[in-house]
Amino acid sequence: MVYELKNNFLSVKINSFGAELCSVISNETNIEYIWQADKRIWNRHAPNLFPIVGKLKDGTYTYKNKSYQLPQHGFARDNEFICIENSDSIVAFELTANEKLLTVFPFHFSLQIKYTLVQNNLKVSYSVFNPDNNSLYFSIGAHPAFNCPLKDDETFEDFEFIFPNKNSLTINELNDGLIAKQTKTIELHDHKLSVCEKLFDKDALVFTGNQIDEVQLISKKTKKGVALKSLNWPYFGIWTKKQTSQFVCLEPWFGIADYENATGDLTTKTGIIKLEPEQNFDCEFELIFM
Repeated sequence: MVYELKNNFLSVKINSFGAELCSVISNETNIEYIWQADKRIWNRHAPNLFPIVGKLKDGTYTYKNKSYQLPQHGFARDNEFICIENSDSIVAFELTANEKLLTVFPFHFSLQIKYTLVQNNLKVSYSVFNPDNNSLYFSIGAHPAFNCPLKDDETFEDFEFIFPNKNSLTINELNDGLIAKQTKTIELHDHKLSVCEKLFDKDALVFTGNQIDEVQLISKKTKKGVALKSLNWPYFGIWTKKQTSQFVCLEPWFGIADYENATGDLTTKTGIIKLEPEQNFDCEFELIFM
């Protein structure tokens, strides 16, 4: 079921399947900011990533000497959530463990995702609760895709990334979806980086070490676009599908794909969160539409 949030600035739609943001339209300009999941190119809008972020080495992990398989980015994006709160400005959803999920992820959990609309800002909040007597190991992240360009008379290359207060950034390279040892430094010009296809020749740009507190994806022509603020998120990804030039994903993460030399042990996986019994883990990020 699709739920709608609306005010004088924005009309927002979220699908209970995956608790996925699927539309943000400006009520002033009628601009659609969210990628509309063209199945010929990439059939998602803004998937939520849980209980892993990215790819597992060989698609598997081990826990207590038993092996399990999980697809890239986990299973939350492909499951129906229950709506637990709904108003004109707030909608919240919950996914809990069930018999099917326990066969691939042997932990009880409650994952709640809340969307709060205030003027031209949309806040996305995650809350994970561990109801069990054992520790819960997980990662969580967001994968929203934004139309780029936003208007018919613009091109992909008319946009730029702005990283406030940053002069350079270090990226980790990917090798078949896994984190490689090699890193690369990107020099910014006046805190800016032009959007172009070749940026993504080697897949996503992956940032570790709490580098990204804010990134803006802005049209050089119209100054329209989106800013994503993710204070204290340790990892970040920027991605588009190769040779498409139609959208860009801005992705704050608490977790990361396996490194090439990963052991597969979930409890020692890089970026994994260990949540003790009866405890909550909470985080949030903010989208500002311009």
